[in-house]
Amino acid sequence: MTARVGVVTFPGSLDDSDAARAVRIVGARPVSLWHDHADLHGVDAVILPGGFSYGDYLRCGAIARFAPVMTELVPAAESGALPVLGICNGFQILCESHLLPGALTRNRSLHFVNREQRLRVESASTAWTGEYAPGQEIVAVLKSGEGNYVAAPETLEELEREGRVVARYVGGSPNGSQRDIAGVSNEHGNVVGLMPHPEHAVDELTGPSTDGVGFFTSVLAHLGAPVPTPSG
Repeated sequence: MTARVGVVTFPGSLDDSDAARAVRIVGARPVSLWHDHADLHGVDAVILPGGFSYGDYLRCGAIARFAPVMTELVPAAESGALPVLGICNGFQILCESHLLPGALTRNRSLHFVNREQRLRVESASTAWTGEYAPGQEIVAVLKSGEGNYVAAPETLEELEREGRVVARYVGGSPNGSQRDIAGVSNEHGNVVGLMPHPEHAVDELTGPSTDGVGFFTSVLAHLGAPVPTPSG
């Protein structure tokens, strides 16, 4: 079985080709999904990539949540059947779509942050993190102006209690995120939002590490697809 992972392109998406490349690196088949088509073409999982969908008008992700492609994606994700990973702008879209709780607001510094970022994987029980060990530290790329994760106190307590904080920033939050949260999941664990970019950490030549590969091999394992053996 070769897993088919859809990568959605919205007007303003920047990292869709990088996400597709990461999918290809782990031996899966990337499938391009256009925002204006209400058809997921039977893919096994979906990635909502980073960028500036619809120019970030209104709020980041606020228009993308109404894109035709979301009409099939949202109910499939809510049911727990479809693994969905939202990266950066994709995380914002998932929050705006109410597939994940909370919101991403302006960085506390009011400046765009672009840096290599160390993360701690808090949960290995999601469809996208099963190949990591709980507490494992990884390095990825953070590049966002609105990555400050906020949620109501009771929502934060629920996320902590249910083990739905997927990743935290190590050494303090670079953007002001509450409880240093870098990523969260839904109650089923099939939907994950992550502000840093694992797809930029899949190649020794171009990335700060290859630590991001685990997000993509994890979903293969979750789907029962072959997982490549690490080289070296």
